[in-house]
Amino acid sequence: MNLSNLPGGNNIKKSKRVGRGIGSGKGGHTVGKGTKGQKSRKGTKFTLGFEGGQVPLYKRLPHLGGFKNKRSKDVYAINLDKLNIFKDGDIVTPKLLREKGIVSYIPKDGIKILSTGKIEKKIILKDFLYSKNAKAKISKSGSKIND
Repeated sequence: MNLSNLPGGNNIKKSKRVGRGIGSGKGGHTVGKGTKGQKSRKGTKFTLGFEGGQVPLYKRLPHLGGFKNKRSKDVYAINLDKLNIFKDGDIVTPKLLREKGIVSYIPKDGIKILSTGKIEKKIILKDFLYSKNAKAKISKSGSKIND
């Protein structure tokens, strides 16, 4: 037993200095770096994200075009004044809006009616989403919401 290997002491062994000749403790031909290849040469520095010469991921990401938020809702919004094309007493559904060409498609999360404009007809609305102000305007005009 000697002072260099006492338990719990400062017994950290110094690393061998590779590539410094035969007398350095790790000398000789390949000096512990294997044979050939980029990592065996002197002066090679590998930074974080290095991919062997290929354009790294962090540089490719801006060209991939963002991401799709999984929590976002697919909602088509229309204004109240678009509903004035219907007659009094009509039952208006998203399917009917699609047939009339007011909306181009029916999204999976539904069609939302916004409060922009004024509704002048007394119609019955079915299977829509509504903004708070749109609900107030619809009930004020005499139209009904059936859900």
